[in-house]
Amino acid sequence: MFVAAALAVIAVIYSNKEYGSREWAVKTLNGTALGTVYQVSVKGEMPEGLREGLDSLFRAADMSLSVFNPESRLSRINDNRTDTADRYIIYCLEMAHRVSEISEGMYDVTIRPLSAAMGFSGGEHTAELDNRQRDSLLQLVGYEKISIEGERIVKADPGMQIDLNSIAKGAVVDMAAELLEQYGVEEYLVDIGGEIFCRGTNAEGKDWTIGVETPFEGNYSMGDYLYTTVSISGVGLATSGNYRNFYTAESGKKYTHIVNPKTGENTEGTLLSATVVAESCALADAYGTMFISLGYERAVEVAEQNDIAALFIYADGGEMNTRVTPQMKHYWRGR
Repeated sequence: MFVAAALAVIAVIYSNKEYGSREWAVKTLNGTALGTVYQVSVKGEMPEGLREGLDSLFRAADMSLSVFNPESRLSRINDNRTDTADRYIIYCLEMAHRVSEISEGMYDVTIRPLSAAMGFSGGEHTAELDNRQRDSLLQLVGYEKISIEGERIVKADPGMQIDLNSIAKGAVVDMAAELLEQYGVEEYLVDIGGEIFCRGTNAEGKDWTIGVETPFEGNYSMGDYLYTTVSISGVGLATSGNYRNFYTAESGKKYTHIVNPKTGENTEGTLLSATVVAESCALADAYGTMFISLGYERAVEVAEQNDIAALFIYADGGEMNTRVTPQMKHYWRGR
């Protein structure tokens, strides 16, 4: 099974009515993949064989990127059974490196030794880490300590392990979009567990409208509690948040799945979720995790300095508030 780190659900909002001729109606494929659900919406005729093509892509991605499958290529790289990567891993690592540099290392896919020890990323939580354990594991973290040489992954320490959950689902969305275009589809939307890439327009001839969930603990719905909406076309979109994937230890301390790669501590603060629009879904996926790791004030600074389209929902005196970067205002439809 593949499980993604960004668990904030995004609901696709469009009418199932067929506007005009059947030629321009939106048709959908639904299914399960990568440990979640997917929906592919196509404007016009659904290509023959598309479902089989998507299923093949999803199986290959799972066998490459999953940290939960001990025989995936990434698991074998982590266990030093191989050092040879494939196109899925290389695509993710190259994109992740770009985001790591922007965040000055606050986004780091080598976090797995820490996150697994804390009960995430396929690890099992047994006891809370003490400072000595945390400091020891931090020696195995550092995006600059891994490199790609041809198709080889070179690690500075054999104990280093890679977790691509914060970017992999977005990457697979991008690859599914490429597959659709290979089938000749020009107007479509790909949604895998809330990570999205789309082109063209919906059944009404407008940009695709996406609803962003309200980020509160206990919200596991699929679109029942929408906070706001954005409209997009020709871009990727993803949301990250800490309000779904967490547990509370016996001590009463809450542990969330996004870990600070500098300190080894959980990220806590006022930033509840970050929705990002970017040129690719993989990039939006990674940016979202980066922003949660940075925290609200620093996230706003980094987003605006790098012209990133981001919508932040944050806690303010017991209330939820919204901050939208100038680049996101093009897509945001308000509340």
